[in-house]
Amino acid sequence: MKDPAAARIAIIGAGPGGLTCARILQHRGIPATVYDRDTGPAARDQGGTLDLHADNGQIALREAGLLEEFFRLARPEGQEMRQMDPSGAILFHHVPEEDERFKPEIDRGQLRDLLLNSLRPGTVHWDHALQGVSGPAGGPRTVHFANGTTIQADLVIGADGAWSKVRRAVSPVDPQYSGVSFLEAWFHDVATEHPDIAELVGQGSAAAADGDRGLFAQRNSGDHIRVYFIQRVPADWIAANGLHPRATDGIRAWLSERYRGWSPRLRRLITDNDGPYVDRPIFALPVAHVWEHNPTVTLLGDAAHLMPPLGVGVNLAMLDASDLALALASHDTIDQAVHAYEDTMLARSAQMAQLLDGAAEQLLSTELPDFATADNR
Repeated sequence: MKDPAAARIAIIGAGPGGLTCARILQHRGIPATVYDRDTGPAARDQGGTLDLHADNGQIALREAGLLEEFFRLARPEGQEMRQMDPSGAILFHHVPEEDERFKPEIDRGQLRDLLLNSLRPGTVHWDHALQGVSGPAGGPRTVHFANGTTIQADLVIGADGAWSKVRRAVSPVDPQYSGVSFLEAWFHDVATEHPDIAELVGQGSAAAADGDRGLFAQRNSGDHIRVYFIQRVPADWIAANGLHPRATDGIRAWLSERYRGWSPRLRRLITDNDGPYVDRPIFALPVAHVWEHNPTVTLLGDAAHLMPPLGVGVNLAMLDASDLALALASHDTIDQAVHAYEDTMLARSAQMAQLLDGAAEQLLSTELPDFATADNR
């Protein structure tokens, strides 16, 4: 059985989960290499803002030795929340206290840079899109990349997201469409170009729903706002309506009709955004997703337990990464470490997946969320 400190550990995916795992392993003297499909760290937009919670994401950053640096980058004012009805009337408004740090916001790109810059040079190998994992369950594993290269690994960690190819080595399960889809759009230079939208959203987020339609707008750093239009539609709704994802004017007109009864001010989130739109159908893995233990392959984050986007995804991925890295640092063999990690992670993810089962529908609900009825938290 391999000693983790002497093992060849391959982490597939340079998202927050994979990078957190690599950072904590290196922090404890265990080498690891990360492989990512992107051609480089700036190859694509990393997405919007996210909140890191004190009881999961922040725990992982503390283990990584990066918590104070995170607080220097984070936006505690981003914890402001506004819940509205379709007329634009505010039903609930939370303004964070000056010292409130339970779940401050940070842009995904800033978080990724924080983690990347904490790693030893050469840790991440870019332009390595995974094709598959072969070899005996007891190892070593052969990892095959689309660029024609292969590596040998004693442990392959799948941190490669919703459509994980590492997952195929341990589980035949694929995510299923939830029936709810997001459509993302942007506002840039909001202070000068869109001051009314800036005031509507505030420093954090603003949401509204009528039972069939919803929207969620969120302040990002750099004077940007992202807005997500939430609908119960078929996964192929754009094509089914004779539209194309890049046909911004056509989608805008369709949305304007769809949200026709909403207030003119809220409908400006449709008519005035800077486009283009990005289609983001919501998928989830079954409750609860488990697999037979394998001593040389394991999963973390969305690869293990993809759930609706309700503020838990990155937080759980980073906590998974921390738990796995700490297990590898504290056990004599990889097999023991993976067993210990999966015992903790699978129980936790099963409980959370059960809690969030069907929760994509909650994004359309007219009922106030729990945080709006419990001491403004």
